[in-house]
Amino acid sequence: MITIYDIAKKANVSAMTVSKVINRTGRISTATRERVQQVIDELGYIPNSNARSLVLQRTHMLSLLITDITNPFYTTLARGAEDAAHLRGYRVLFGNSDEDYRKEKEYVEAILSTRVDGVLFAPAGDRSLPHLQQLQARNIPFVFLDRIVPGITSDVIAGDSREGAIELIRYLIQLGHEHIALVNGSSEVSTARLREDGYIEGLQEAGITPDPSLILRTSYRDFSDDEGLERLLSRSQQPTAIFAANNMLAIGVIRLLRKRGLKVPEEISVVCFDDLDLASAFDPFLTVIAQPAYEFGYQGMQMLIDRIEGKLSSAAETMILPSELRIRTSASVPPTN
Repeated sequence: MITIYDIAKKANVSAMTVSKVINRTGRISTATRERVQQVIDELGYIPNSNARSLVLQRTHMLSLLITDITNPFYTTLARGAEDAAHLRGYRVLFGNSDEDYRKEKEYVEAILSTRVDGVLFAPAGDRSLPHLQQLQARNIPFVFLDRIVPGITSDVIAGDSREGAIELIRYLIQLGHEHIALVNGSSEVSTARLREDGYIEGLQEAGITPDPSLILRTSYRDFSDDEGLERLLSRSQQPTAIFAANNMLAIGVIRLLRKRGLKVPEEISVVCFDDLDLASAFDPFLTVIAQPAYEFGYQGMQMLIDRIEGKLSSAAETMILPSELRIRTSASVPPTN
């Protein structure tokens, strides 16, 4: 069996130099690196992955921790993350927190005991802080997926939640809507705060004074707040449009509207963040700000692996991915009284 000592002897270098070439560590001249690599290729040497993991203290296992696997955005994101990890020679352990801090805590404890090399992490919200501090204390790299947590500096893959919300509100206002409600996620989630900021800014830009009573905060996972929706619809000035802060909220809102016999968009318009799965392509309905879900996962995993392998120079990097307004049929001009 070929060993690094055989390579070192033939390349006229030390075994340590061969190890550095194989593991891509340390400073070695280009000429030396090429000479060693040529000998490796000639001898057909195959590195022992277990031994290499011990040297580098790596397992080539990564964790993907998201908040809602039933959301098509995260389903597609997970596909992108797994594809990128496989391409780079890593395997992925999956976790789904259901926007639940206790469940998220259990997954982080499992991550700490499993010795993964890094985590691609969509935190449940601001109260995820102690879980992230645990990862930092163990020097486990992580990359935020879209959401951030105050008090933690880390690499981030994000969309522009604020600007996307402004764009949706501008579109509704162009159609003639002035009374626009917001059904949002928890204010503990950074993207919910940014989308609310964009909602308010979009209204103010058009000279419309935001009405706090038109904002309904719930959970990103699903919308079943029948009483909350009833309060919005029973106002003396009923909203003519609803901006749902994500696709799962939009589905829940439309379900409850239909339960009341209200037609979308003939009687009330609905728009949202994030597109649905491929099945919706056969009968596209929702007007959305579509984010590149696959790229979130793919680019996020690439950034995580680059951080693990020491290929990122700055302390923390942020990549903002572009979004797209997709105009369909769930929004139209407001009904005339």
